[in-house]
Amino acid sequence: MKPNQLAINSVSTRPHALPDILAAYEAAGFVNVEFTLKHIYDFLDEGHCLQDVATLLERHHLNCIGGFETPAACFAPPDEMEKNHSRIVANCQLLSELGGSILVVGTDGPDPSQAVADPVGQIATTLAQLGDRVKSTGVTLCLEFNWSPIVKSVRTAVEVARRSGVANVGVLFDPAHYHCTPSKLEMLDAESVPFIAHVHVDDMADIPGELSNCNGDRRLPGEGCLDLPLIFSRLELNGYDGYFSIEMFDEELWAMSPEAAAKGMYASLLPLCEV
Repeated sequence: MKPNQLAINSVSTRPHALPDILAAYEAAGFVNVEFTLKHIYDFLDEGHCLQDVATLLERHHLNCIGGFETPAACFAPPDEMEKNHSRIVANCQLLSELGGSILVVGTDGPDPSQAVADPVGQIATTLAQLGDRVKSTGVTLCLEFNWSPIVKSVRTAVEVARRSGVANVGVLFDPAHYHCTPSKLEMLDAESVPFIAHVHVDDMADIPGELSNCNGDRRLPGEGCLDLPLIFSRLELNGYDGYFSIEMFDEELWAMSPEAAAKGMYASLLPLCEV
């Protein structure tokens, strides 16, 4: 990967306000930011407008690449599903206005009382419909495996994207979920990687995947048990050339000043880069 492909997910500095984290990212060396959209919506709720967000990004020489907020409802009652889908459309419109092109989503699952013969197919159909609705925004819906009771591996996420038949439905790859699910390195091949539209970066504590907490056991790159250079080179050898966005759920990082946390995360990414 190259330094200009590096990004930071703002959940990594979750407790801090939008103006503070953007200043911190610039100071650390980041030029790309992926948002937990709560940061933006909280800022808007304070009386600001979206242009104010754009102004902050420009002031700190940052590019918005995308974000996340909510899973996509695929099995809910029609009224709940439409409310959820309208929110996803609004999120895509917001990100598009800020220059973003990625919205990470999970999915729900069927209620125990529902008889669903092909849940993967139903998810694919639903995301295809959503993809069509947001096509004009230029945003790709990136399905995060393991943020779903059904989609629990790279293989299944790729199958959803393939069966959707829609170009703007893809897959998010996250090493934490790779570690904690039945995903295997050989699943990252020339047939699957073209469906991977976004990549998160994190390492994991040396705990068996089935005993790991996919969020709480994350470590900074180089401080865990994963062979990240091998994993990421496998992605790149099979054609991935997008962003690598560090995403941490770490109480120690959250307790730091946003600048100290961002600098630590940026420094942890540099050994992965070809400078």
